[in-house]
Amino acid sequence: MTDSQEQIVDARVRGEMSCADMAMGAFDALTDQASFVLVANHDPRGIHYMLQAERPGTSGWEDLESGPELWRARITRTATA
Repeated sequence: MTDSQEQIVDARVRGEMSCADMAMGAFDALTDQASFVLVANHDPRGIHYMLQAERPGTSGWEDLESGPELWRARITRTATA
């Protein structure tokens, strides 16, 4: 269950932006301890690795649903870089 204040980033309807661009943009807009739920129609695990590499020590990742048709993950800003 998600918090009613928690942003949902639905990468299934992304238009011009890639799933990674949407997720990274949403992450960069977070304040400390805030989170959003990423929804995708593919495994977004690569975004987790990208956050670890490009924003080390600043993010948390919680798998909420793992396919096969829908993936959801909660991404939290744990600290400011």
